[in-house]
Amino acid sequence: MVSPRRAQTIAYPATGARPRLRDTEPLAPHVIVLFGATGDLAKRKLLPGMAYLERSSLAPDIRVVGTAMEDITTDEFRALARAAIESFGMHKLDDEGWAQFAERLTYVPQSAGPEGLSSAVKGAQELLGPDCRRLHYLSVPPRAAEAVITMLRDSDLVADSRVVMEKPFGSDLASAVRLNDFVHEVFDESQIFRIDHFLGKEAAQNILAFRFANGLFEPIWNRNFIDHVQIDIPETLGLDLRANFYESTGAYKDMVVTHLMQVLAFVAMEPPTALEPRAISEEKNKVFRSLLPIHPSDVVRGQYVGYRDEEGVSRESDTETFIALKVGLDNWRWAGTPFYLRTGKRMAEGMRIISIAFKEAPRTMFPTGSGVSSQGPDHLTFDLAESGRVSLSFYGKRPGPGMRLEKLSMQFSTQETEHGGDVLEAYERLILDAMRGDHTLFNTAEGIESLWERSAPLLDDPPPVKSYPQGTWGPNAIHQLIAPSAWRLPFERAWRE
Repeated sequence: MVSPRRAQTIAYPATGARPRLRDTEPLAPHVIVLFGATGDLAKRKLLPGMAYLERSSLAPDIRVVGTAMEDITTDEFRALARAAIESFGMHKLDDEGWAQFAERLTYVPQSAGPEGLSSAVKGAQELLGPDCRRLHYLSVPPRAAEAVITMLRDSDLVADSRVVMEKPFGSDLASAVRLNDFVHEVFDESQIFRIDHFLGKEAAQNILAFRFANGLFEPIWNRNFIDHVQIDIPETLGLDLRANFYESTGAYKDMVVTHLMQVLAFVAMEPPTALEPRAISEEKNKVFRSLLPIHPSDVVRGQYVGYRDEEGVSRESDTETFIALKVGLDNWRWAGTPFYLRTGKRMAEGMRIISIAFKEAPRTMFPTGSGVSSQGPDHLTFDLAESGRVSLSFYGKRPGPGMRLEKLSMQFSTQETEHGGDVLEAYERLILDAMRGDHTLFNTAEGIESLWERSAPLLDDPPPVKSYPQGTWGPNAIHQLIAPSAWRLPFERAWRE
């Protein structure tokens, strides 16, 4: 039972702020304190992203103070950063660019304690001037978050600071409430940025533009015209040396609460009053409040064959590496419209799609054998990959005599535009937004707690896992879950390049 607590408000700017002007106002210099600076996320995404922001005209003057458990020197940290940028960076640095970025990197081991961290950060601040702000990025396991927050408090590094926290944020309602209460003892909600890199993708934000800027789609974006929605994020990757984390987490806590539900909110939310953090956060939270409780009968849990043989995994493990579920929203726009979510490890393909299935038109005028309805309903499909593709499928007449129909499609890719080279990688965008204080693409305390509350029936009584071969689309039971409809993946046709 969760103890009574003060109500959490949504994340929005302080009184007197001008969110519409935020993008045009110059940013103050920033010291970015990177916890977990030697970890996988830091090497694959954060250090390359910071290097690009520092070299671009998008970010202010920055300096990076890395810290982790490893007892290494600043020079060794710089060597690690250069190898990371060369291996994983979307934007490569020449020798001159690297030299300028390297000069901005400092490392202090956590064994130096609060005093050592404070000294390193304040030394970096002095180089940036009196207007400098701090951004703390917690690239650490969830169990380490409280210790890091405590260190920031003891280091006197809370004022004029913002903190970015990685998922998952809690493991159930009680733990999320406890973590929120602990963090709020040190940081105000306006300082906290709970990150979901899926919402930082160009394609995810294009959902908002597609829905709310086009009179063609907004009038039909409801239960009267949409039959169902699929959010499908299969992965070919396995545990990737994360067995200890994954065994206690599983696919639902790792992906559904943190990623798929956030994407669902963008698809299902009502039009915000303005394109600003306060309005968008509130509409997302309304979606989470209207989410019906998730019952075990609407869920298929799976575990790939061979998972229990992985190093660090229990031989009797019941952890799911796959999950598919049907959820519903109890509001006027979506009542009765099912949302189907699927994600898993070691699956046939790695994809990230949102598929909107429209209700079929009456077919009485078309003769038997014409082909109408033979290839399913019309679909609007968003690909959340970096190419940012969108496809609209529909029936059209096949050239030739008679009335024979076939499925056609119109497709678009961000890369086809003259601005395709301006695409920011998700972490680059979100780090920049956090420096601006823009909560638009981040999660709130209220939203996270709402999702855990509605997950309680599933967490309390999860169905048993069903095994599935590696390289497939999951257990066979997923077809009964979505019947009489069908999963969109695998696609019946490939994307046009």
